[in-house]
Amino acid sequence: MKENAPDISFIIVNRNTKQILLNCLRSIEDTIEGLSFEIWAVDNGSSDTSVEAVNKFFPHVKIIRREINLGYAKATNVALSRMNGRYAVLLNTDTVLKEDAIKTIVEFMDKKPEIGICGGQLLNADGSKQNSIANIPSLATELTNKSLLRRLFPARFPGKESHFLEPIEVESIIGACMVVRKEAIDDVGILDEEYFFFFEETDWCFRFTKHGWKVFHHPKAKILHLQGQSAKKEYIGSRIEYWKSRYIFFRKHKGLVTRIILRAGLLIRLLIEFLLLILYNTITLFAIHKVRRKLRLYASLVLWHLKGCPDSWGLLSH
Repeated sequence: MKENAPDISFIIVNRNTKQILLNCLRSIEDTIEGLSFEIWAVDNGSSDTSVEAVNKFFPHVKIIRREINLGYAKATNVALSRMNGRYAVLLNTDTVLKEDAIKTIVEFMDKKPEIGICGGQLLNADGSKQNSIANIPSLATELTNKSLLRRLFPARFPGKESHFLEPIEVESIIGACMVVRKEAIDDVGILDEEYFFFFEETDWCFRFTKHGWKVFHHPKAKILHLQGQSAKKEYIGSRIEYWKSRYIFFRKHKGLVTRIILRAGLLIRLLIEFLLLILYNTITLFAIHKVRRKLRLYASLVLWHLKGCPDSWGLLSH
């Protein structure tokens, strides 16, 4: 660790989300007190004026500008390799920190040196809870309804319905806000750049656990999360990336039989839902925009599979 290193290195990856990026940066400065910090913003080939706005309103932010979309993991790793803090705080641009959110987590982790990663409670704009805890993917999580699993087996699959008063050890957390110990990063390694978008934080949590580090959720640290603002801009491409990343995770960490069952199960479900969407759109004369949009998505996913799941599809093609 460098002498006089800051407590925290905030790392934010941006792509064409200027206004929410500015809101995120403002929340950092409004809520951090008693901790030294630096901010790294990696711009992933934005075509808006994000970089100019950050330079104007937050001139102390260290901007790393890339001309193309590197993907989330690769862009984050650029900043991870340059950070100086004791902790890295990975923030989505669509997050707004509540009072003392990061300080609460850092003080907790300072007392628990075995913790490598900790996340807080994510909130919707109306203050209601989002799912902030994740399970390591398995056939159960990927082939059944996650919401149903959380309701039927809350101890095994904790979600927003669970009411925790104190920090709890978990398998994984949602990556919108992650506080990560630098010492642990040096031990485990940076994010796997094979993931372009989605599952990179799940893979990281899994690897941290394999190296003996603990992953925690802190319910008293509150973070507003305007869920999926970046992904909504490129809806179909982002969903294809989700499927690609899911297959990558299972290829890396699961056996052949499990992978075959996963592919078969997902394809059967995809085809059934695709046919049902065709029927529903036909009955409603394609009058419902949301249902038409979903049909386009499923048609793209089916075609992507028929073509052999090419890497050139998804956000990478942009």
